[in-house]
Amino acid sequence: MVISDMHTHTRYSSDSKALMEDYCKKALVCGVNIICFTDHADYNEKDSGYMYYDADAFFREFNEIKEKYRGRIELLSGIEFSEPHLYGEKLEQLSKFPYDFILGSIHFFYNDMFPSEMLKNGLPAELIFEHYWEELLKMVDYGCFDCVAHLDFPKRYYNKLIYSEEKLSQILDIIIKKEICLEINTSSLRKRIGSAMPDRDMLSLYKALGGKYVTIGSDAHSAGELAADFAYARELAESLKLDAVIFRQRSLTHF
Repeated sequence: MVISDMHTHTRYSSDSKALMEDYCKKALVCGVNIICFTDHADYNEKDSGYMYYDADAFFREFNEIKEKYRGRIELLSGIEFSEPHLYGEKLEQLSKFPYDFILGSIHFFYNDMFPSEMLKNGLPAELIFEHYWEELLKMVDYGCFDCVAHLDFPKRYYNKLIYSEEKLSQILDIIIKKEICLEINTSSLRKRIGSAMPDRDMLSLYKALGGKYVTIGSDAHSAGELAADFAYARELAESLKLDAVIFRQRSLTHF
């Protein structure tokens, strides 16, 4: 069985201190075959990671580690680009680098706040999810990335999920028509939320609308989190007959 973790963070993300080699050593112990490093590319000035990412430095280390572990682990290069529809010029610049995979995500929305700040300020989940889905719709309509990260992201902070099937169907229809992939992100399971992002309800709708493919990502920020809760994610995908895939050179690829 091939195990691929398509969402991990290293010291090139402002919120991680992990080395690429830390992940490689962990992979050899726990049987992970493929790792994609997807460090944060953040351009919102309120973000602690604003302009932190250094693609040149990332690729220098990536190429060195990739060669060192060649034949033992397959390493893929990626980024998690926040709000690509708002920072299209920055995304275009980074897309010139030889990435295998680009995740698109929404982290800041509704008055440029992160969900943890919204929760701290007492903003109700109903309001936050309403604005989140509108922002996500704008992101997928813009496109220019390969996969949507953590589709129902505010759930990780509010520990609840609010959506209308009509709005979600609109978002998923665009995702499917644009051949954008969906991620099953397991980080919420480590937060004791009890479900992946997204989980069966949303993935079932994705499948019913014609969706076929998912990537599985831990959203690890330390090597110890590599491929965490992947048995759950794999069973979820298999039960819905969704194909778990990877990306090489920006192309969807089966194991």
